[in-house]
Amino acid sequence: MNRVLGSTAVQRVQSALDKVGVKTEIRILTDSARSATEAATALGVEVGQIASSIVFKLPNDNPLLVITSGRHRVDTELVAKTLDVEKLYRADAEFVREWSGFAIGGVSPLGWLQPTTIIIDEALNDHEVIWAAAGHPHAVFQTTFDQLIRITSARPINVGD
Repeated sequence: MNRVLGSTAVQRVQSALDKVGVKTEIRILTDSARSATEAATALGVEVGQIASSIVFKLPNDNPLLVITSGRHRVDTELVAKTLDVEKLYRADAEFVREWSGFAIGGVSPLGWLQPTTIIIDEALNDHEVIWAAAGHPHAVFQTTFDQLIRITSARPINVGD
């Protein structure tokens, strides 16, 4: 557990949380939280309370971070239309790590190495408490919809159903 908390990526998330004045504890899970279902099970919460960080590649080769409710699949056509871009492209693990500094399964919505465009699923607002990855597949932090918007500058939109 100390190895997880001491990892560079988790420390970067903690620093980012501190920098924006968020007082929350990064929680280390015994089981992996690589998927929203795994995270919800480990935390004993509804899957919709999990803020999954999904990275896409925009047509200009920049990343798009979609913070989506664990109960949703991202409708890439809907999101592309909303953002007025032709298409969203799949981002491979190397692209995700290059931009975010995180491995897939532990991508945090903040603490990225390079700035990115961020949107957030309006469905997350259905929950008082939501949980997001904290830089490692076993690390999460508790937050709220409004707080996540404030600390990431994410634009709320409908991302699918």
